[in-house]
Amino acid sequence: MINKVKSRNELADLLGISRKRLTYLLYIKHLENMYTSFEIPKKSGGQRLINAPNKELKLIQRRLANELYEYHTRLNKDKQINGVSQAFEKGKSIFTNAKIHRKKRFIINVDLENFFDNIHFGRVRGYLIKNKDFQLSEEVATVIAQLTCFKGSLPQGAPTSPIISNYICNIFDLRIIKLAKKYKLNYTRYADDLTFSTNDKYFMENWEDFMENLKKEVERAGFHLNEKKTRISYKDSRQEVTGVIVNKKISIKREYYKNTRAMANNLYKTGEFYINGEKGSLNQLEGRFTFINQAECFGKKIIFQQLNGREKEYQKFLFFKYFYANEKPLIVTEGKTDVIYLKAALKKMYRDYPELVTRDDKGGFHYNLSFLKKSMRLKNYLNIQSDGADTMKNIYLYYSKQSNKNYPQYIKEFENIRGSRPQNVVIMLFDNELKEKDRPISKFCKGTVKDEQKVELQDKLHISLETNLFLMVTPLKEGKEISDIEDLFPDEVLNIEIDGKKFTKKDKYDTKENYGKDRFAKYVMKNYGKINFDGFRPLLDKIKFIIMQYKEGDKWEKED
Repeated sequence: MINKVKSRNELADLLGISRKRLTYLLYIKHLENMYTSFEIPKKSGGQRLINAPNKELKLIQRRLANELYEYHTRLNKDKQINGVSQAFEKGKSIFTNAKIHRKKRFIINVDLENFFDNIHFGRVRGYLIKNKDFQLSEEVATVIAQLTCFKGSLPQGAPTSPIISNYICNIFDLRIIKLAKKYKLNYTRYADDLTFSTNDKYFMENWEDFMENLKKEVERAGFHLNEKKTRISYKDSRQEVTGVIVNKKISIKREYYKNTRAMANNLYKTGEFYINGEKGSLNQLEGRFTFINQAECFGKKIIFQQLNGREKEYQKFLFFKYFYANEKPLIVTEGKTDVIYLKAALKKMYRDYPELVTRDDKGGFHYNLSFLKKSMRLKNYLNIQSDGADTMKNIYLYYSKQSNKNYPQYIKEFENIRGSRPQNVVIMLFDNELKEKDRPISKFCKGTVKDEQKVELQDKLHISLETNLFLMVTPLKEGKEISDIEDLFPDEVLNIEIDGKKFTKKDKYDTKENYGKDRFAKYVMKNYGKINFDGFRPLLDKIKFIIMQYKEGDKWEKED
């Protein structure tokens, strides 16, 4: 636990960094040389300065932040505190912040000026030394302050800044709570945004008195009010809290949604869109859709068969991003361990497959493929389940020419809008169990793949389904009629014992005697350099063939 650390060396051990390396970073390399500074536009106009740590320092800061979060959670639990801070806390967000202020007669929004800049090195160090929950040694407090401050204060862009700001503001929040109660106000803080609300119809009689006392408390805590951003809103006007409308239900500005939809339509038509005059990215647009749908769905369950208009716009965008405008060829596998096997095989044989993977000068690998990560978002909006045949079948339904109200023919729509086919392929990879009923590939093929296509699939290991969508199965071992991806490993790998246990492919097994696919996959990735992956060559050759032929526009009449 972070509060038990007694020395710089113990801190290095806690953060998983060598003691020698920590000393080098602090006193030879110097941490101020490990940041990149740049500006991003603010929603309210102007520019926000971001000071982002490099990869190594960010990893250290993230580990430190995790330790601080863990301790903070324990403190709140022990003291039975549910803090007013709604930012950077597990289970809290701008929406939980906004919910507290719904349906109120008056809402007061206050902004702290230069919030992170005002939490300086000495303040961080002093807090860690003097606060009764820490009482760290001067050495440890100084090192933590060095690791978390840049040019003398907390930098926007460092993973440690949010949690440290919450620690520093604990006493401030308690004082503001006391003040708010005096005036019958609800109070929350989202980083530098302070929000107060009330249904007291006489509040305006005390408005000036409240603001005067609030200013005193803010300045007492070493902050300053941004008076240009202080505003009060009434129930008969639009009331907004951290960018969310709170008059009746949690919602977002109508113009924000309309602008987002217009950006998406420009993207679908021209391949690009702009935000505040600058060219936007897919991730930025996804962020906007996510924000809209978090507001729409706050406090309610998403039902795929009952998506509303805004949710369907998000669904459409997700399909575009992952299946039409995918920047790399996309591989969709049955199980999560399949991806680990493929990545390990590519790492081992990178020299033989430069089209699929490259290695940089520092020994890092860069895959020229992407692998579909089956998230809750894709499950909710595209009905792509975590594993099994249903995942593949549901993807196919968006391509199918058969009408289905739950699975719009987005691929056809995008081709018509853009006038071109998708840039990259989508390959659905199954275990080769075509000869067995009730297996994922057999279930997928039923009603989807014609008999002659099944023969072609068994013979060539792949078929073209629609546009950029391909179906593929694992190669068969000689003399066998079925195979799964684990069969591509040599017997000596499959027979490896770990802690006296043997590997099993079964989902249910005796944990005293066997270990399963997850542990086997970890072994494979950790030891890929020692493993013979020759059994994967036919599979990787086929993936390479599909990608290259699609790019060349081949109509699948011939194969090398």
